[in-house]
Amino acid sequence: MTSWLLGIAIASGLLLACRTFFPKTVAETGLAAGRLRPCPATPNCVCSEQPGEAAFVEPFAFQSPPARAWANLRAAILELGGVIVEESSDYLRATFTTKVFRFVDDLELKMDAGRMVIHVRSASRIGSSDLGLNRKRVEELRSRFNRIKAAKPD
Repeated sequence: MTSWLLGIAIASGLLLACRTFFPKTVAETGLAAGRLRPCPATPNCVCSEQPGEAAFVEPFAFQSPPARAWANLRAAILELGGVIVEESSDYLRATFTTKVFRFVDDLELKMDAGRMVIHVRSASRIGSSDLGLNRKRVEELRSRFNRIKAAKPD
């Protein structure tokens, strides 16, 4: 039991040291040639504009008017604890801060009204692995988005 607690204390100390030595810099975000930026080779990012890659995640599909879908997804982000830091009619960037170690992750959305989808990219700013947190966040966001849009039929 003591070695288990010691292991947790050491791991916590290492994660706190990473937070101290790796500042919360803003990762390269925004659109590149009209698309969300591709994920790096590290497994701490997911993106709906990378089909066939390990980082691939489905975009958010909708049938309602694009403005309503955008508003619903925006509401889901805020409900999940995201902070919207940049927004236009077809692009949104939000940040999420992890509870324990206060790491900041970036979430980006791009509207594709013609295909009736909203593309998504979620990435950690630091580290190599996020233990699947960005993928889980996107799926939780999808669940909330679907619940909100079901509550507000066309």
